[in-house]
Amino acid sequence: MENLALTTLLLPFIGALVVSLAPRRIAPQLATLFALLVTVATVALAFHFYQAGREAVDIPLLAVGQVALFGLQIDRLSTLILFVVVFLGLLVAFYSTGYLTRGNREHPHEGSNRYYAFLLVFIGAMSGLVLSSTLLGQLLFFEITGGCSWALISYYQSEKAQRSAMKALLITHVGSLGLYLAAAALFLNTGTFALSALSQLHGPAAYLVYGGILFAAWGKSAQLPLQAWLPDAMEAPTPVSAYLHAASMVKVGVYIFARAIAEGGSIPPAISWTAIAMATLTLVYGFLMYLPQKDMKRLLAWSTISQLAWIFLALSLSTLGSPLAFKAGVVYIFNHAFAKSLFFLVAGALSYSCGTRMLPRLRGVIRILPVAGIGFCVAALAITGVPPFNGFFSKFPLFAAGFALSAQYPLLLPVMVLALVESVASFGWFIWWFGRVVPGEPSEEVAQAAPLPYAMQLVLIILIVMSLCSSVIAAAWLG
Repeated sequence: MENLALTTLLLPFIGALVVSLAPRRIAPQLATLFALLVTVATVALAFHFYQAGREAVDIPLLAVGQVALFGLQIDRLSTLILFVVVFLGLLVAFYSTGYLTRGNREHPHEGSNRYYAFLLVFIGAMSGLVLSSTLLGQLLFFEITGGCSWALISYYQSEKAQRSAMKALLITHVGSLGLYLAAAALFLNTGTFALSALSQLHGPAAYLVYGGILFAAWGKSAQLPLQAWLPDAMEAPTPVSAYLHAASMVKVGVYIFARAIAEGGSIPPAISWTAIAMATLTLVYGFLMYLPQKDMKRLLAWSTISQLAWIFLALSLSTLGSPLAFKAGVVYIFNHAFAKSLFFLVAGALSYSCGTRMLPRLRGVIRILPVAGIGFCVAALAITGVPPFNGFFSKFPLFAAGFALSAQYPLLLPVMVLALVESVASFGWFIWWFGRVVPGEPSEEVAQAAPLPYAMQLVLIILIVMSLCSSVIAAAWLG
């Protein structure tokens, strides 16, 4: 397992170097090949972990004396999230071979080596962060993801894209200060950076470490008060938006929070209630902000902020003593990645074929672009938690856990009722847009739509299938 874990971690960085030096015409194919190899290594790692009885394995990599600096942790949580990060990286790389071409009506452009190299680096950084067994390792890869996001958001090199990329870099770096504080406090109080030492924390040290991790998580996952970077980051190519803002970058925050909860002992109540309060505020704020949006990507950006608040709410509820809420949060991370990636890549398909992603100009999509129309419908139902799509199997256990806890903590009852109202309202809003965009007579832009490349269609079909069955995979794996 050690060799497979190291392969999963190092292969994307090697691939990035190879792609950056390769001729431009073969860079897309090379990047897709390396992403495929990393996916195979990830599946092999999960298989060996399963064969070994699914017992957690800690692999030390670098230590100074008795102080562990870097290491890898292979357990149910890391292998599950690693799969979604790497597999969606493969799908995005493959989708990009069709999207980043001269046939794109919104952005006619051949993808450069730089694009594919940074995409591979991002896959590698996410793999390292998910597998890290130390807070120092998480911090290292946390910062690498920030640099990659800056490079990919500014990819088109327009003034607005560069400004948006710098905004994302600065705000997420402000968040990273919390992780620096947490790492320092953990070392000073336990003599190690190992995440397993979180269970030894008590008193003020626990507040510093968990508070720092939570603040860093807010920054990466675009939660109040550090949410402003995400909507502007939609200046990136749409496949980048799908990967960074559905599967990877924004999942860094919720993952490091989930890992801290899994490794920690008693989370200070003040941290738990602060996390619940901010998740509730962000949930409502994100919903209100995406109501007036007409640009499909900006609507999805604000929806992502709201959906990440659901995950924070589930994880925060788990700190009050609900294992079901923790599983709901982890499954939500897994399921949301597939459903929201599908939604973003549907937006990319519409902009590629129709030259616009402005929703009022799109109508009758199902007649001209049936795969995109079906994808729009499936993504909307999955995101809003309609059975039998994967979102339902994330939200239902969250509500079950939340209402069960409200018997012990009455203050949670209005929080859960508010979340329920938001869920129903969100369903109504997305279905309203579905009725405006997908059925009916095609609008002028849709009637003149260019056909979608087969690579893009295949990726949409795979994500439609995963939006139906990803919850089964997650539930079976977590047990």
